[in-house]
Amino acid sequence: MDPFKTFRALPVVMLFAAASPIAVGDTAAPSDAGLFSTSAFGSQFPAGWKQVKLSDKKKDTVYEQVENEGTVVLHARADASASALGHPADFDLRQRPIISWRWKVAKLIDGADNSVASKEDSPVRLLFVFDGNKSKLPPRDQAVFRLSRNNSGRELPYATLMYVWSNDVKVGSVIENPHTRRVQMIVASSGSAGMGEWQSLSRNVYEDYKTAFGAEPGKLIAYGVMSDTDNTGASIEAWYGDIRFAAQKP
Repeated sequence: MDPFKTFRALPVVMLFAAASPIAVGDTAAPSDAGLFSTSAFGSQFPAGWKQVKLSDKKKDTVYEQVENEGTVVLHARADASASALGHPADFDLRQRPIISWRWKVAKLIDGADNSVASKEDSPVRLLFVFDGNKSKLPPRDQAVFRLSRNNSGRELPYATLMYVWSNDVKVGSVIENPHTRRVQMIVASSGSAGMGEWQSLSRNVYEDYKTAFGAEPGKLIAYGVMSDTDNTGASIEAWYGDIRFAAQKP
């Protein structure tokens, strides 16, 4: 099975389904083969990364590896577009809950608002897709899953946690996706401060999941990046550095 089959039952829920070859409880370390800096400039994406198309009706964001300040990084160019780049998770998040990464944006998206469906864009995102027991979810959420199955023939992931760069919402704030509570966003960067410069960030994904969803996370099945402007129609550039998981902050 292709681990990155996508669904489009809801027009602005930007997710991808994935299957991990490692079971929960396995403490195998993730491979450094997935680091952008380990690949040559202009080469294909590092092992494990795959383009994730969100809809045949939407233009894809263009991702390519470029050299920036002496290091190979991922460059994203979104022009009224939306697509992601995904990687399967091959480790237990409970053993490596700390994520560290770098990102940079050339500018913010005018009018973007993650709480409003028609404005729900972000110049940079990190996405984390989780498995779980859907039968225990309330009726409202069950209805969303049925809608996904009926309209697309594909299953909506149990839960998705995103980190975004907001125009003006305070860092650390949790924003619910305007279509479904099964997608929660945490503001990791905000405002124009630091725009055009690399930002080095670190978050505890395990704890952030508990804050956003009010429960323990299930199995992490995939993670990825996305730059999207399909709702606002804007044009932006962004860059992503290596994404690393660790047992504790470096």
